[in-house]
Amino acid sequence: MQDGFVPVARASELSPGAMTWVAVDRERVLIANVGGAFYALRDACGHRQAPLSKGLLHGYVIECPLHFALFDVRTGKPLGGPASADVRTYEVRVEGEMVYVRTPSARPS
Repeated sequence: MQDGFVPVARASELSPGAMTWVAVDRERVLIANVGGAFYALRDACGHRQAPLSKGLLHGYVIECPLHFALFDVRTGKPLGGPASADVRTYEVRVEGEMVYVRTPSARPS
């Protein structure tokens, strides 16, 4: 897409409460469906780079599988545990059945 968004998944393939990871601009990006709303963040805990997609999703909170740090999937802010740095988030757009994520290299206009 011209505005920096790329298709990453079909909305129907990710049920509410589920998450997966996709590659966007050679980065692992976690896609989470929370109650029908989609969120995207870097698939790496800032503490030890563990893949957050292997953790647990409880509502808007994702738990790192390595040291159990907690993050808000909407903001990437740490909520508890050994991590103190935010996890990068990405803008998400849903059009029809397709979920799009703004590429890390795209600059908002």
